[in-house]
Amino acid sequence: MSLGPDTTDLSVSSLFSFNDYVCLVTGGATGLGEMAAQAFVQNGAHVIIASRKESELKKTSERINKLGPGKCEYVVADLSSKKGCDGLVAEIKKKTDRLDVLINNSGASWGAAYDDFPESGWDKLMALNVKSIFYTTVGLEPLLLKRASTDHPSRVINIASMAAISTVDVTTTESGGLSAPGNGTYSYGPSKAACVHLSRIQAAKLAPKHINVNVVCPGVFPSRMTAFGLREAMDTLVRGQPSGRIGTPQDFAGLILFLSGRGGAHMVGTVQEIDGGSTRTGFRQMAKQEKANL
Repeated sequence: MSLGPDTTDLSVSSLFSFNDYVCLVTGGATGLGEMAAQAFVQNGAHVIIASRKESELKKTSERINKLGPGKCEYVVADLSSKKGCDGLVAEIKKKTDRLDVLINNSGASWGAAYDDFPESGWDKLMALNVKSIFYTTVGLEPLLLKRASTDHPSRVINIASMAAISTVDVTTTESGGLSAPGNGTYSYGPSKAACVHLSRIQAAKLAPKHINVNVVCPGVFPSRMTAFGLREAMDTLVRGQPSGRIGTPQDFAGLILFLSGRGGAHMVGTVQEIDGGSTRTGFRQMAKQEKANL
């Protein structure tokens, strides 16, 4: 093993080549999952996307396949139960005997009043945002092990949220946010915090097998979950961004490719926050306070 850079190929094409990758992206028909799937296909990978709605899967796979040079196919799957996760695993095993990257991106949110928040708003989110990650990863481990090695570890990337990090009151004010004024996504942050913790446990268990687990915590990006906020309160959401903009497909895809490529092969158990500094700088809260003082 060379310890110096003198004979090592450090070109981008060497560090981030995906031509022979096989990747599964759950929740891959829309939003962040679609961004990840497109990034892999445009860099030569074979991608399988999965979600509940076949019409969306078909539309997305057809669009991405036109971009190439990789290819995209799909599997219809509902991951809200262990039975659904097991069903996805069985279908993936019919399509491939190995996986290089698993992106657990399927998820949901729920907004309601604090004093009238339904139990189903907890059950659904814990099932999809946490439990599905566990059962899907366990079921696909044999495929992830197929060609995992010291220099080419397989990757599991779980998609959480900056809501896992933030501990502010999530009740939406009259200035707007990701749910209707007066409502809040009270079960979303806790479910995503559980996703982060599960990811660290998975990382500790799977790293010795050359399967690297990391978790990504996105801020505001265009997606189905943020559609209400972007439609109703774009000014408020942008005001909370130091950069003056929300996240873009390039931002998210770049991070996913880094974590998946040879250049990111030594990343294990990390929590990647990608919100433009909105949370850690306190900028979002300052902007919120300034708005309230107007």
